[in-house]
Order: sequence, then structure tokens, then C-alpha cells
Amino acid sequence: MLDDSEISLLRPPVITIRNAHPRDLPELNDMIRLLAAHHGDPSAATPEQLERDLFGPVPWITALVAEGQNGLIGYAILVPLYRAQEGQRGMDLHHLFVRDGHRGHGIGQHLVDRARDIARKAGCGYLSVSAATGNVQAHRFYEQMDFKPRPVTGMRYLQALA
Repeated sequence: MLDDSEISLLRPPVITIRNAHPRDLPELNDMIRLLAAHHGDPSAATPEQLERDLFGPVPWITALVAEGQNGLIGYAILVPLYRAQEGQRGMDLHHLFVRDGHRGHGIGQHLVDRARDIARKAGCGYLSVSAATGNVQAHRFYEQMDFKPRPVTGMRYLQALA
């Protein structure tokens, strides 16, 4: 006979996926810097810019955060898109990030699932995401999440407005 008092089961940590709040800005900005560094890119983003773009008079982006027991462990940023020739709204999953030590536990999948929900509720017909050409791990992840690869055609041009 087994004594129940000797059984110890590990419980998975509780993770909450929610919209970012103003109090999240410093940690969110830190994770944006970590993602930029991972890709070898500089990051000039500030909490003040994030506050303007998330909570200002004209919110420009949506941010979801994954919160664990000790703070934020991941985030996703969504940016609206539009296909004028089709009259169709879309959403770009501009950033998806999970901190080291928390990857491989489904947090990214939960963030993508919530991003889909937000896009659907906003009347979007599609969710897009891009990954660097050599980022095979990201390619596999997105394909497992039912994203379909779509080749990039043409050129993209940029003009500074400042």
C-alpha cells in the first residue's frame, strides 16, 4: 500500500498571457533589447516610446506578455496590416520572444494563439509573421503553428521622414 503523503508531483508553473500594462514597460523594453541583441541588431527603443505606442492617444501596436511567478518571460507585438486590393485587414506578428530558460515549454505557442484571437476579434482575415532567412528554428516553429511559407517578391524601399 502506498502512502499518499510520500507522493510529490511537480506542478507546471502558472503562466498568464495578457495584454501589456503600463507597469510592464521596463521589462518589455528589456526583452525587446534582448531580442535585438540575439539578431545582432541595435535597439534604441525606450519605455517612453513603448508607452506612446501602446497607451498613447493613438495606440499604434498591441503587446501581449507572458507572465510567470517572477515577472515577464515573453512577449508578442502585433501591428495592423491592410490589403487594399482585397479590402482585407490583417495583423503582423512583428515580434515573438521568450526568455532563455523558458523556451520549449509552449509559451510561444500560447502567445501566438492569443495573437490569433486578437486578430480575429479585430476583423482580420490573416496573421503574418516573418523570420530571418537562416533562422531555421523559427521557420519550423511557425510551420508547426500552421503558418504557410510565402516567398518574398520584389523590393522594399524605405525613406526617412525626419
